[in-house]
Amino acid sequence: MTMSAPRTFIDIHVLQTVPPSCINRDDTGSPKTATYGGVRRHRVSSQAWKKAARSDFNDRLDIGKIGERTLRVVERIAERMRELDPSLEDPRRDEAATAVLEAAGVKVKIEKKKSEDEGSEQRRTGYLVFLSRAQIDALARIGIDHLNGEKMDKKAAKQAFADENSIDVALFGRMIADAPDLNVDAACQVGHAISVHAATAEFDYFTAVDDNAPTDNVGAGMIGTVEFVSSTLYRYATVDAVRLKENLGSSEAAARAVEAFARSFLLSMPTGKQNTFANRTRPGVVLVEVRQDQPVNLAGAFEDPVRADGGMLPRAAGKLVGQALAEDESFGTSPVRSAILVADPAAEESVAPILSRAERTTLDELVALLATTVSERLELA
Repeated sequence: MTMSAPRTFIDIHVLQTVPPSCINRDDTGSPKTATYGGVRRHRVSSQAWKKAARSDFNDRLDIGKIGERTLRVVERIAERMRELDPSLEDPRRDEAATAVLEAAGVKVKIEKKKSEDEGSEQRRTGYLVFLSRAQIDALARIGIDHLNGEKMDKKAAKQAFADENSIDVALFGRMIADAPDLNVDAACQVGHAISVHAATAEFDYFTAVDDNAPTDNVGAGMIGTVEFVSSTLYRYATVDAVRLKENLGSSEAAARAVEAFARSFLLSMPTGKQNTFANRTRPGVVLVEVRQDQPVNLAGAFEDPVRADGGMLPRAAGKLVGQALAEDESFGTSPVRSAILVADPAAEESVAPILSRAERTTLDELVALLATTVSERLELA
């Protein structure tokens, strides 16, 4: 009888202060918000921070371990076919790439280009498709075999979607409505970041001067307004290590993925209006807990918003660790392992109650501890 690995959830809780900024906007250009605990909060969507983490992967991981999410899958497969076999002509590559995708169950739309090249066409999927580069290579090889006379193998085309997931596909999942059997269940969930306090957006009225205007011109070359907000955010993400192992195929790969995600999630930031505000900061407090019962979002600590009486982050840190301890005591649970990073000296006293179970770490120590813990637990299977 084969034993399964013990349930292993990595909960990452982050408190981070962001100065005047507009890192994530709604359709009107305003900072995103949410009502929580009866007051308006600053909000940064989960999608925005997942995209920031994925972008950070580009600077930290080998490109072959990172996926691509695109409508232009036909172009990418056809391009890879050309690289693998330069003798193939363009129209044949596009047609073969389309045939491979459709054999796997992915629909492709063929549309006329709106360009000077009359009669030219473009091939797009009707939705973004998330693929690892290894999967693109596998699909390209099937396309080449098809052009060389082999019958299209639908089973092989579907298998190409299943094998060799990239780290980001394994973490964030893939959904293809036309072919549910190609879906990948996400091993990671990211919560919407919310301010721990009530937050109200403000407006900056700005003017710009025309450097080449006449000297007697007292008017501005441009005027406008930009909306911004400042806040201390509670950010949360959780990773199901067992699911991650299933998606990647090995305990070692899952441990490396957890390590990469933890570092990128902590150090990344959405890039909205960054040139206007130079708002990039790092977390003030990070609490990471490895659990075997269930993932636990601690946003409830901030349903009663933190009030301004000195710094927000130290008070938020006290509420965060208090919530973590109180919930485990009430439900009779405890984390398998707990670690805390404190970058804000003002929060030292606030986090003291949790130091009885949480190790003090630096960032490097934290990600190494996570990789080791995940590897040890997954190897128990």
